[in-house]
Amino acid sequence: MNRIVTTSEVLSDRERAVAERFAAGMTYREIGEALFIAPSTVRTHLAAIYEKLGVRSKVALAMHINAIAAAPAMSPNGPEASPVLAMFPIECLSADEQWRRFADGLSSDITVDLARYADFPVVAFHTMKALGSRPADFAADGKVLGAAYILSGQLRAVGQRVRLTMELADAGTGVSLWSERFDRPVEDIFALQDSLTESVINVLAGCFGTIATVGRNAIRRKPPASLRAYDYYLLGVEQHNTFSRSGNREAIRLFSRALELDPTLVKAWTELAYAYSIEACNGFGDDLNASIAKWRWAAENALRLDPSDSTAHNCFGDLMGCLGDLEAAERAHRRAFECGSNHADTLALLAGSKALVAGDPAEAIPLIERAMRLNPLAPPWYFGMQGRVLFTAGKYREAIAALRRSTPDSPHVLIFLMLAHAREGEGAEAAAIAGRLRTEFSGFSVDGFIAGYPVTNPDAVRAIRDAAKLVAIR
Repeated sequence: MNRIVTTSEVLSDRERAVAERFAAGMTYREIGEALFIAPSTVRTHLAAIYEKLGVRSKVALAMHINAIAAAPAMSPNGPEASPVLAMFPIECLSADEQWRRFADGLSSDITVDLARYADFPVVAFHTMKALGSRPADFAADGKVLGAAYILSGQLRAVGQRVRLTMELADAGTGVSLWSERFDRPVEDIFALQDSLTESVINVLAGCFGTIATVGRNAIRRKPPASLRAYDYYLLGVEQHNTFSRSGNREAIRLFSRALELDPTLVKAWTELAYAYSIEACNGFGDDLNASIAKWRWAAENALRLDPSDSTAHNCFGDLMGCLGDLEAAERAHRRAFECGSNHADTLALLAGSKALVAGDPAEAIPLIERAMRLNPLAPPWYFGMQGRVLFTAGKYREAIAALRRSTPDSPHVLIFLMLAHAREGEGAEAAAIAGRLRTEFSGFSVDGFIAGYPVTNPDAVRAIRDAAKLVAIR
């Protein structure tokens, strides 16, 4: 492979200053004013820079200056590579300079948060700013950027309302994969920026976000021999979120295959840890201690690779609760919130942990409500979390409604549905579910669930045991 020549090796100090400002999105005039040279001189310098670096376009120059081309994770060709997302700066359709600055700030925030919460690399904002608001050629720009997906948007402010339109496209063809319009009133400008960023991130990212759904649909059209680590990871998430015995077993196989291909795929380690936690608390494995040990191994690997992964911190907190270290559990849950306070998946998981594992159960309801607001595409497992939170809070009828929208084959869901019916005095319904648990999940028990989930919040333990007595199930 040819070595990429660095700018410091071939460019003069003046040429490097021009190149860096051009890559940051400055115009000839702006560069000239900053360096006290004429715009025509800037143009001359850029011609020399192109020649010395061996680049032929503005896109290639920006990629070279920002060192993106040298990053192995950005290569679209290797069997282990994850897809790359490139977000072009949001185009401002309003003449007011305030809104142009707002569009730039919004673009930067969305790019940064996508890099934190998406499951694949995102091209840096300053690289994309150098390219303008729209790709000139989807196929050419996508190839140079190493991108599988391109995100672009337009912002329009009229009176006291702002409209943001976002579109996700296939980088190779330009075909639109998703588009959405977000309308907001103009109030506090920073609150508006946060609100729009959160909305876009949680529709796009997450385990069943738009990008993951598009990816899974594309994977199903591939021959098995061509699947990459990221493909196996996406298929594993789908199986994992059935919360069934067979689905969880298949998820463990798929995540393990993903990690054979790419041992640095953090999200695969995190999801593998959760899969082993499900194996432990549902009685899906033959050896509870072995399941817990694998849970710890996978969670620690995830955090070693990415100490800022919010879902990994939450998973590790649950593990600490399972091992009886409630102080460590609370510390990990606090860290999960610090790293993922705007991420709906993290908030939904954290709500379940607050209700059952450690911390203040009263904080669980606003967390799950916020997760639901942030992600209108909420997958079924969100409702399972909501159901157990509502049950712990004594809202049994609301818990039943939520649980009926969750995964129907999960012992987690069935136990809380059974207990909520029992608390509502609906003995026949509770007994029917108890019978199903005995028949279909012979390794599952209330005691085992409390020990393996773990359920360590005293109020939650008491609520579960008291309700279980009503249906004579242990």
